[in-house]
Amino acid sequence: MPDLIARLGLRVPILQAGMGGGLAGHELAAAVSEAGGLGTLGMLDPEPLRDQLKRTRSLTANPIAVNLLLPFTREAHWRIAREADAVITFWGTPVRRTSTIWIHQCGSPAEARQAHEAGADAVIAQGVEAGGHVRGTTPALELLAEISRELPGYPVLLAGGIADARDVRRALDGGASAVVVGTRFLLSEESNAHPEYKRRLLAADRTLLTELFGLGWPAPHRVVANAATDRWLRGDPRGPAIARLANRGLAPLTARMPLAIAGRLMAAQRTALPLFGPSPATRGAALSTLEVTPLYAGESVARISDIRSAGDLVRALASG
Repeated sequence: MPDLIARLGLRVPILQAGMGGGLAGHELAAAVSEAGGLGTLGMLDPEPLRDQLKRTRSLTANPIAVNLLLPFTREAHWRIAREADAVITFWGTPVRRTSTIWIHQCGSPAEARQAHEAGADAVIAQGVEAGGHVRGTTPALELLAEISRELPGYPVLLAGGIADARDVRRALDGGASAVVVGTRFLLSEESNAHPEYKRRLLAADRTLLTELFGLGWPAPHRVVANAATDRWLRGDPRGPAIARLANRGLAPLTARMPLAIAGRLMAAQRTALPLFGPSPATRGAALSTLEVTPLYAGESVARISDIRSAGDLVRALASG
C-alpha cells in the first residue's frame, strides 16, 4: 500500500481532529492544511457543512478532510463529504461510502479489523486519554501496538495525548503513520471555541471521563470541570443513573435534531436539571452556557499553556 501521507499529499504527518459542534471550522482546517498537515472540518448539519467546505477551499488548495459521526450521518452528509479529499468516520459500524481516502477512528483491535475488512484506507487508534467522545479504553500507545500486531503493515494513526513534538516522535517511533491532534488545536487562534472555554482549558490540570453531557449521544466523553460536573458527578463520575437512563431513552429522537434546535435547547439548560447535551460553547455563545455545556479536552490539556496560531502549532509539532 502506498504511503498514506503521500497519498494524502501532506508535508508532515499531522492531522487536526475534526472537532464537531462548530469547534473545527474553515479557518482552523485551512490553516492546518496550509501549514502542511491535514485540516479537518467538524460535523455540522449538511448545508452549513457544505458552506464550511466551500469557505475552506477558498483559503487553501491543499487537501481537506471532513469528519462524520456515523450515528448522526445522513445521505446529504455523504454527498458533501465526497467532495473533500478524505473522509474520517467515527462511532459506528464502518462501511465504505466514498471513493476518496477513508479513515475510521477505533477504540479496539476488533473495531480496527472490522474497518480494515470494510475497506478503510487506514484507522485511527484512539486512546483513553483523548478528549471529546472517547471510544478507547486503553492508553493510545498501547492501543497502537495492539492494532499494529493485529494488522501488520496496515496504516494506523494515533489519537490521544499529543501536545508537543516529543509526543509526535513517540507515536511515530511506536509505528504510527501519523498523529491526530485535537486539544492542542482547540487551543489555537483559529479554533471556534468560546474564549472563556479556552481560558478554562489553559487553567485546567485535570480532566473527567463522564457520560453527563449525553443527551443525544449517550457515550463517554472527556471534559474539564464546570458547575454541572461539580454538582452532578459527586456520587458517580459517569453522572446520575436516572440522567443516563433518560439520555439513552431520548437518543433516537435527539440524535436527529437539527443543530439550530440543539442550540436553543443548550441555551435552556440549567445546572439544577442533569439533562445536558453534547454541543460545546462556541464563539458568540452566552457566557452562562459554559457552566452547562461540555468543556471537551484531552489529558494533554495539563501540558498546554498558551494559545497560538494553527500554522505555528503544525510546525512546532512537526519539529521533532
